[in-house]
Amino acid sequence: MRVVVVVVGRVRGSLAEAVEEYEKRAARYWKLEVVEVDAAGGGRNPDPNRVMDAEADRILSRIPAGFDVVPLTRTGKAMGSRELTKYLQGLAVQSRPGVAFVIGGAFGLSEEVLKRASTKLALSAMTMPHEMARLLMAEQLYRAGTISRNEPYHKGAR
Repeated sequence: MRVVVVVVGRVRGSLAEAVEEYEKRAARYWKLEVVEVDAAGGGRNPDPNRVMDAEADRILSRIPAGFDVVPLTRTGKAMGSRELTKYLQGLAVQSRPGVAFVIGGAFGLSEEVLKRASTKLALSAMTMPHEMARLLMAEQLYRAGTISRNEPYHKGAR
């Protein structure tokens, strides 16, 4: 099953190496594709709705047809690592072509993207930079892969 992570912006700075490492690890378990779309500029006082709408067009154009769409948002469903693993395994059993996890930019995701959601996922109730969300998502995809293959990485409660 294919897993696509569509993210607004690129990773810069100290997190870049960690993101690269966990995406590489996750790719051992899933047909992983990470798609970076450009953030919509907004000048000095950007209109958040205009920025999110411009980013929505870029995001939605990169999601393959038939894929489940899972935006990452503070108000989404909190899933433990095992629950995420079961969700991914369930999609594979249903012969779904894949899933697209979507990470928004500075203002979040537009209603247009949220309406496409098959489910919404919360990494945390806290707001975080997209780079941090991308790192956490990559690590959880790697962890889900190890859980599904019964490998020793995950030491969480059964």
